[in-house]
Amino acid sequence: MNLAHTTVLLWVWGSLQAFEIVEKENIFQRTPCPAFLMFDNAAYLADMSFELPCHCKPEEVTAVVWYYQKHLGSGHTKVLTDFDGRVLTEEAQVRVGSDMLVRFSIRMFSLLVFRAQPEDSGLYFCGTRKGDYFYAYDVDIQSSEGMVATFKDQGQEPFADEYQGSLHVFTTFWEWTPCDRCGVRGEQWRIGLCYLQSPDLSPRYRKTLPDVVSCGSRAVPTSLRAKARDHTPELLVQSCIVPCERKVIQEGMMAIFNYVSKLGSRPWVPQVPIQFHQQRLGHGLIISCPGARPEHAVAWDKDHQFLYRTQYLKGVNRSMRVFIDHGNHLHIRFTQLSDRGIYYCWRQGVRVAGFRLGVMSRGHYRASFSDPETRAAMELTLIGYLLITAVFVTIHLCRCCCYLFRCCPNFSP
Repeated sequence: MNLAHTTVLLWVWGSLQAFEIVEKENIFQRTPCPAFLMFDNAAYLADMSFELPCHCKPEEVTAVVWYYQKHLGSGHTKVLTDFDGRVLTEEAQVRVGSDMLVRFSIRMFSLLVFRAQPEDSGLYFCGTRKGDYFYAYDVDIQSSEGMVATFKDQGQEPFADEYQGSLHVFTTFWEWTPCDRCGVRGEQWRIGLCYLQSPDLSPRYRKTLPDVVSCGSRAVPTSLRAKARDHTPELLVQSCIVPCERKVIQEGMMAIFNYVSKLGSRPWVPQVPIQFHQQRLGHGLIISCPGARPEHAVAWDKDHQFLYRTQYLKGVNRSMRVFIDHGNHLHIRFTQLSDRGIYYCWRQGVRVAGFRLGVMSRGHYRASFSDPETRAAMELTLIGYLLITAVFVTIHLCRCCCYLFRCCPNFSP
């Protein structure tokens, strides 16, 4: 094939690709917007990341602006853009507890919110710089505090539905996660969020099922929301076992291993990246699994010991020193010398990382205000100082009052 034929084929292929892109864009622009603004209800668990697509917009609009209101008609509205092209925010750079204005990103007209918190619940509008709205969402972020775990292998059952007159409160479960380990017994779970059904909901909010929305939706009147407040999210856990996928080792690496094994013992090579960390004796530690989110299937092992959620999930035992929270983080309170070892992290059934933990029993430590324990000690010291000062001033005021009352002359006849 000569150069001319190759050029023609590349031109034809590029034309087809351009036609495909334009066709998709025209389909997006022709999506009709509702004549009356409605709100799509969506519910998520705290610390999750979610995406809100702007399903419709006029053809002449080339860029969208997202707005946030805590309540409908609220005077305080947050504009989620800088009007000059926002720098993309990556989820790995977002810290827990950051303000929503630094935890969002707009990509292809869709709004992405990272590590959502219950304070982020509210109404999200897709519109223009002038304040014209095309599409809207009613987002409910449910807190994981007080989340109840149900272990299916132990014969436990989820919460029963609650009926209070015409109000029906129940739990809607997501799909089962993949098995968190492979080759050995693992666990899988599904998250359940609080939903309710009532004929007294606001008609302006679009429901997936008739008269059904999440418990924290703005469509729920205040009186009904108070009745459903005690129905917390649930976590249903069960055992599972799946085989591991075979990994092909490079021939060059196998040749090196075979050569070394002929000369002596085969060296130990970690199967996953391992990070080393030194922790002071008696201080707390929180370990996160790289790239994991609350909705992922995450498991933890210490050396050859499996840390199953049946025994180590937060809330199973209030006196636990080592536990796994609902955000898949491993907590170690009051580190002891026996905590030394390698902690392996599984994500979606694949072992992805290891943390070699060393515990220091001696040595000096330079205090820093960035250390939460140092800040807590300073706060306790200041509070104690203020209490002593308040007691000291109160005693002297009382003494002064007594002295004045005794020394003042009596003008009564």
